[in-house]
This record gives sequence, C-alpha cells and structure tokens, in this order.
Amino acid sequence: MAWTAGYAAAGIALRGRAGGLVPSLASAAGQHALFAIGAGGAGPLAAILGAAGTAGECRHRIAAVTFLATPRRARVVAAKLVTYLAAGIGYALVSVVAEVAMALPWLAGQGIPVPLAGHGNLAVLGAVLVSAGLFGMTGAGLGALLGSEIATIAGLLLYLYVAEPAVSHIAAFRSWTGYLPGVAADGLTQAVQAGVRLLPPWQGGLVFAAWAAATALAGIAATVRRDIT
Repeated sequence: MAWTAGYAAAGIALRGRAGGLVPSLASAAGQHALFAIGAGGAGPLAAILGAAGTAGECRHRIAAVTFLATPRRARVVAAKLVTYLAAGIGYALVSVVAEVAMALPWLAGQGIPVPLAGHGNLAVLGAVLVSAGLFGMTGAGLGALLGSEIATIAGLLLYLYVAEPAVSHIAAFRSWTGYLPGVAADGLTQAVQAGVRLLPPWQGGLVFAAWAAATALAGIAATVRRDIT
C-alpha cells in the first residue's frame, strides 16, 4: 500500500512537468497511466510473494514433508500457482482501493474530476488486477523452476528493474521489446513508458499470460524431476 501511494503521489505531484511520470491527469491517457503506475506496482511484489512461497519450501527443507503428504508433485505446484494467482489479484485489489481513496479526493480538490466509470478507467483497473495475478503465478512458477528463494527473488528484481528497462529503451530493439514479460504487462495495463513501445492491451495481456503459463509449466516439470532428499 505504501508503494502504491508513493507512486500515485509522485504521479500527481509531477504531472505536467518535464520528466513527469504521467501525462495530464485531465486526460484519459493520464488517468490510465496514474492507475497503471500506482496500483500496478503490486505486480512485482506479488511475483516476489509467489517466488518465496514455492522456492521457500526447498530453502527451508520442508518440501519433503509436503510431498510425503501429497505425493503428486504436479498437483501441489498447480495448487500453489492458483493460490498465488488469486493472491496477486487480491493484493492488487487492496492497492487499487488505497490508490483510489488517496488520489480521487486529492485531484478533486484541485478541480480534476476522475470518473471511475468513465474514460475507460474501470478497464485499466481490471487490467491491473489481471496483471498482478499473472505476476503472482509467474513468480510461483519461477520459484518452483529454480528451487532457490534468494536466487529467484534477486533474479526477478534485477530483471524487472535493471535488465529489462535497459534493453527496452534501446531504440534498435523496439520492434520486439514489447514482447518481453514486463513490457507486455505494461501493455496490458497501459503504463506509460517514455521511449518504450507498448503492445495494445489485449495483445499485451495474451503475451504476458503466455509467459506466465510457460514459467508455470516449467516449474511443474522441474519440481516433478527434482531430487529433494
């Protein structure tokens, strides 16, 4: 919630300035970007939660107990994937409520009405929920794939906040960087990124869902084959 409030506050405070996070908040694009950047921050944290929930059992050596209780490993991992998909959605819902409760009165006091049912804002907020759910499932899949809590979380943070932004801002790569998982998620929610090509929402959602499904299947396959003794 603090992450969401911080991003939203920065977006409002820096609106209209050079280098601001969002366009004019009186426009539909500005309102979409505000919600996507603010509540959209729930996604990476949901991925970390999912990674800790799956890889943590290997790190703390309790996976053997889990699989003794439920020998069908694929079923166990699938249940975790669904759990963290739902957890991501719930987490994003709380973040959306926190952002709306803070941003709408602030903007109304400055003469900028933000109709939740207008300007396509509900679609963006719905996309944020879907994105966070997919992030949660992706993190759980990666945790199951790698089996190391520290490596998975560190890798997620380095990729999402260092490697992918660096690559996606290289002009020569713009034709395909929209298909990277984080950029595809931004396409789904329409989070504005200067100099970055975003896919249309439906296409970004499909691409990000494909990445999430791929990591989920890889995590299931790796767990079934892994020696946990």
